[in-house]
Order: sequence, then C-alpha cells, then structure tokens
Amino acid sequence: MKTEIINIGREVIDLQIKSLKKLRNSVSDSFTKSVKAILKCKSKVIICGVGKSGIIASKISATLSSVGTPSFSISANDCSHGDLGRITKNDLLILISYSGNTSELKNIIKYAKTNKITLIGIVSNKESILYKSSSIKLLIPEVIESGFGIVPTSSTTVQLSIGDALAIAIMKKRKFGKFDFKKFHPSGNLGNKLKTAGDLMLTKNKIPFISENQVIRKALKIINIKKLGFLVAINNLGQTTGVFTDGDLKRLMQKKRKIESLKIKSFMTKNPYVVDEEMLATDVLYQMNKRKITNVCVYRKNNKKKTIGVLHIHNLLNNMS
Repeated sequence: MKTEIINIGREVIDLQIKSLKKLRNSVSDSFTKSVKAILKCKSKVIICGVGKSGIIASKISATLSSVGTPSFSISANDCSHGDLGRITKNDLLILISYSGNTSELKNIIKYAKTNKITLIGIVSNKESILYKSSSIKLLIPEVIESGFGIVPTSSTTVQLSIGDALAIAIMKKRKFGKFDFKKFHPSGNLGNKLKTAGDLMLTKNKIPFISENQVIRKALKIINIKKLGFLVAINNLGQTTGVFTDGDLKRLMQKKRKIESLKIKSFMTKNPYVVDEEMLATDVLYQMNKRKITNVCVYRKNNKKKTIGVLHIHNLLNNMS
C-alpha cells in the first residue's frame, strides 16, 4: 500500500518533468518577442485565464508585479460583465488557455482586436482561436495529464513555468536587482533576507563613541550606560581609530591592577572590521560569526573611517528572526 502510493506520486512528477523538458526545447523567438513586448509596454500587463489557467494567471501576475512590472489578473467570466473596462489601449494582455478554444475568452479576444491591444497567447493548440488571434503566439507543448489523462496537472505546470521564465527574463533585462526587490518585499521572510546593515544599525546618540585619549575609568562608565559591550574610539577629526570591548577590559584587569588612568588607545583593537551600510544583514552576521566578534561599526560608501552606525549580534538576530 505504502509503496503503491509513493509510485503514484513519482509517476505524476515524472510526467511533469517530461513536460518541462518539452517546454524547454520549445522555447523560441516567440519567447523573445513576448519579453520585448512586455518591456515596451508603458502601462499594465493584464493576465487572464479560465479555471486552473486562471489560477496560474494570478500567480504569474503576482510574480511580474513583485519584480518591477505592474500587473494584475482578471477573471474571464467577469470580463463579460463589465471588467473589460479595466483594460486600456496602452495595456498588454496575456491570455492563457491550454486548448485555446475556451468560450469565455472569445469576448476578450474580440475586445483586444477592436482596441488594437497587444495580445500574447499562451496556448498549445495551433488550430485554436486564441493561437490564430494572438499578436504573439507563445506556443507551449502538448503534454500528458495525470489522473486518467484529463486532470490539469502537467499543462498547468508548463503554463506556470513559462510565466516564471518570462518574469525572470524581464527582471534581468530591466536590471532589477535585490535592492529593487526589497522595496516590494519589506516584510516577511524575504524582507528579512534582504535587510541591510543600514536598516538595522543603531545610530546617532546610540553609538557608543569615546575619544581615543580617554581613560579606562571613563570607558567603563560609557560601556555600562550604552550596554553594547564595546566602544567606538575616535580621534579629534571624528574618525574611527579602533574599538574597545568589555573583553579588552577584562583582559586588561587580569594583567594590571591600576587601570583607571590608562588611556584606551593603548589597549583598543586598531583598524577593526567594519561593514558598508548596504551589506546584507545575513552577510554581516556570517562575517561576525566567522571572526568571532559581537559588534561591528557601519560606514557609508568608501568612507571607512567615519562610523555612521553600529550593529550588535543580538540586534541582528532579533530583527532577522
């Protein structure tokens, strides 16, 4: 029984793998034309399908929007009851239908023709009304479905895959980078992964600055007030010259009895590891663990001597969980 169920699952997946291989081999000039048309669009990319293809349309639309191409999906059924008014002449329309002869699409196709709206048809049937009516014919292969050969499985997989391929190709042609992506994903797991040192750093009066010429007695007082376990030593020009940690203080106390009047510049860590404010917080955390440090100074652009913020490892962990 257990083996039988596993084999059924594997058969479904094997069929979809074969379908994706057929799709990969079918990608041609029409894919390039589709990407160029979407890049050229000055308005919105509107995606529509019926049934399971409609669900795929919603997902592709969401992916496009998240990578810098304004898009929304519409219901083919609702288009016959007023939603055609949401489509303007400057929009680009993508219709998804495996058969290409779905009756609900006919009114949308007619509307696109009448208003000279660019229509990309994602379809598998060359004899269909959608294929024949499309400005750009994005042909996907005929595939074998699971479940008596009639349940939309392999067909929806290739529809989704070609949509993802379009979205990523467009993203790369726009040079849409991770910091652009971050603007649309400020929260959640993706948002956390894209947070930078600048997003999480402590700034202004929270930075534990101290003059490199100050004595240990003063350093101890500031460490207790700031509660970060370290100090950022600066010179008369406001440049960072080193860091003095509570670990440095403990080691010093073990070696010397009278330390209150000693200057911290003689015992601080000079030229400490610092990070750019645009460095991903995940990379900062990796470097801190690698170097076995709990605090780091943050600088802006190429001015490594000017500390604009600090990060504590606990602050990083709390904001990335």
